[in-house]
Amino acid sequence: MTYKQQWFGNIRADVLAGITVALALIPEAIGFSIIAGVDPMVGLYASICIAIVISLAGGRPGMISAATGAIAVLVGTLVAQHGVEYLFAATILAGVFQIILGWLRIGRFITFIPQSVLTGFVNALAIVIFSAQLPQFVGASWLMYALVGLTLLIIYVLPLFTKAVPAPLVAIIIVSLLTFFLHLDVKTVGDMGDLSNKLPFFHLPVVPISWDLFVTILPYSISIAFVGLLESLLTATIVDEMTDTKSDKNREAKGQGLANIVSGLFGGMAGCAMIGQSVINVKSGGRGRLSTFIAGAFLLVLLVVLGTVVREVPMAALVGVMIMVSIGTFSWNSLRTIHKVPLAEAVIMVTVVVIVVLTDNLSIGVGVGVVMSALRFGWKMSQLHITEAQDSSGEHRVYQVRGQMFFGTMSQFIDYFKPQDDSDEVTIDFARSHIWDHSAVIGISKLRDKYTAAGKTIHIRGLNEESRELYDRLNHGTISSGH
Repeated sequence: MTYKQQWFGNIRADVLAGITVALALIPEAIGFSIIAGVDPMVGLYASICIAIVISLAGGRPGMISAATGAIAVLVGTLVAQHGVEYLFAATILAGVFQIILGWLRIGRFITFIPQSVLTGFVNALAIVIFSAQLPQFVGASWLMYALVGLTLLIIYVLPLFTKAVPAPLVAIIIVSLLTFFLHLDVKTVGDMGDLSNKLPFFHLPVVPISWDLFVTILPYSISIAFVGLLESLLTATIVDEMTDTKSDKNREAKGQGLANIVSGLFGGMAGCAMIGQSVINVKSGGRGRLSTFIAGAFLLVLLVVLGTVVREVPMAALVGVMIMVSIGTFSWNSLRTIHKVPLAEAVIMVTVVVIVVLTDNLSIGVGVGVVMSALRFGWKMSQLHITEAQDSSGEHRVYQVRGQMFFGTMSQFIDYFKPQDDSDEVTIDFARSHIWDHSAVIGISKLRDKYTAAGKTIHIRGLNEESRELYDRLNHGTISSGH
């Protein structure tokens, strides 16, 4: 798909989807601002700037990026100790780091995240999104429950009759009109925090340019950069699967960096991709860059021109939409097939979910899952199998090695053989094995030396071309072809 098609290949659906996302962004941005300890407009300005910039520079069309909870929890201490201006500076520096990581092609590393970890990430986010809606029900009357139920009813029933307009947008409009004309006493967006109708403006952080500033914001900027990219690239992978399309992960990393720099220069906090809003966008028909741009631009219009109307939108409608998102995000198939997948992968998936839900930190959960998967992979690769056969004379024995020859299997390999007690002539067949590193070469060389010292003849055969080249290069000699 060309860049022009990404913008204008799905205009009607992208516009309607972007409008839906813009409405859903408001309470989220306000809530994340509260978590970070800043004015609600800081989160809203961030959402506007990041969405607009990433629509131009990002590598995943149709994905929504804005202020997020994953970043908000990282910067609360910085704001409390040094003030919001330091947050702006940290946001800009984090953006610089992300651009550098994009140039270093960090997007390649997302392929190292196993499916079990990715599924755990998705399910954990679904649970976190759902849990984040529960405080809205505290102290609420039956009207709240009824309006949330009505919202969900519209969202799931309307598509059975027409898909001309996004069902979540229709639900928000109908529930808002119902609440307004019937004067229902329910919590609205205006109750979340004070909203300003001022445009975001260019603003260099008012901080002392010094080494102390750099040392202060560096840990926060590094955390923002890596957590932001982790969530963004994982979300991009999920949107890839939902839309059956591919994205440019390295371009996305650079785009996220540029978006954060612009956000910091216009009075916004750092942000990254949002799986919840991205799901809303995709399920509402959004596929192109235009949908992301509309989400940011229409959010700006809502605040500046329609601020009075936005304040009257009932939270029940937006909570209903987010509950739909949590239901749609959760991988229900993972529950139906959990008894079929290897036990270790199921344990890893559940562990990721539990850690993310308990810590509310995506990076910790995903990090632990990746480490567990790596250890499991290393354990499986370290299983070496050796079988042996002897000819009728008893003077020649053949060993067949199955498995990977690397540092993790060398002790097992060497300990298996007993040169002093073995036949006078021995052949080791590596046709079903592969030599990976220097440790493997040294191990084979040591074994050859032991057989030679015992006055025995040893042949090595079956090495594939890559293994033979590695052995010759590191051992400064050529392996005998043997029998």
